[in-house]
Amino acid sequence: MSLEEQFEAAAEAVKALTKRPSDEELLELYALFKQATVGDNNTSKPGMLDLKGKAKWEAWNKKKGISQEVAKQSYVDYVNQIITKYK
Repeated sequence: MSLEEQFEAAAEAVKALTKRPSDEELLELYALFKQATVGDNNTSKPGMLDLKGKAKWEAWNKKKGISQEVAKQSYVDYVNQIITKYK
């Protein structure tokens, strides 16, 4: 199975979780997914009142410099940890 196929399978597996991961885990999943699919964060930081948007932006921005391939592998590994915890 190629890394791309593993990545897509992991993304589908997250949608099928029966329990909701913690906010920190969700932010990590979001940041790794965005880094894997888009690359480095090149968007402007949301305003102070957009707390959710700001948290997501900061989580993604911390992944800056990680290649998309490494981010995909990290995402797959992290999803596998989450699945064992929340299935």
